[in-house]
Amino acid sequence: MTTNTDHSGKVALVTGGNRGIGLETARQLAELDFSVLVGVRDLAKGEAAAKTLGGKVEAIELDVAAPEAAARAAAEVERRFGRLDILVNNAAIHYDPSARALEPDWTVIREAFETNVFGAWRVAVAFAPLLRASGRGRLVNVSSEGGSLASMGAGAPAYSASKVTLNALTRILAAELHGAGVLVNSICPGWVATDMGGPGGRPVAQGAAGIVWAATLPDDGPTGGFFRDGKKLPW
Repeated sequence: MTTNTDHSGKVALVTGGNRGIGLETARQLAELDFSVLVGVRDLAKGEAAAKTLGGKVEAIELDVAAPEAAARAAAEVERRFGRLDILVNNAAIHYDPSARALEPDWTVIREAFETNVFGAWRVAVAFAPLLRASGRGRLVNVSSEGGSLASMGAGAPAYSASKVTLNALTRILAAELHGAGVLVNSICPGWVATDMGGPGGRPVAQGAAGIVWAATLPDDGPTGGFFRDGKKLPW
């Protein structure tokens, strides 16, 4: 694969970008000279988080679970930049390892799908025209090996079922955007020490690095794949 390391003038959006893996992904992209938008539910918190990163980082209001929010954010990005080069669908909720599918909490399950699947789907739809306008857009769905059918077992039914559905969406979007210069991949950052992952995981910078790898793939890079640390994972 050929490598393009000049990212000045390019625009990236990271949903759920005010903390954890999202915030670290934004930091690493800013260090590569991207103009980075962190999509957040609470704009004040997002602005405060953006100020900690340095570089060209700012917050944009984007609650992925709100049906009209993605379209509003896309309209703002189009007005200001005319395109989007990178979209990182990072926002996610409800890691539920102690739950069981035979004792379902339907509220948690519906909320997980609303954010982890429908939210990412709405954002992808809203920003697809701007990714096409880039000519070399990159769409990264932050998934989890918990969404791999090859290793799936008991536990985390809301989270795992939503992530395997997100992986299916990755495959579909990659096929539909084929030929438009847009590469679409799912990335598992691994077990990372964040508010969701809890203590004991690997450093957040290490998990975010795999996301940034997918976000900065060269034009002849893979699409429609599932990776961790740049290596393929089984679906």
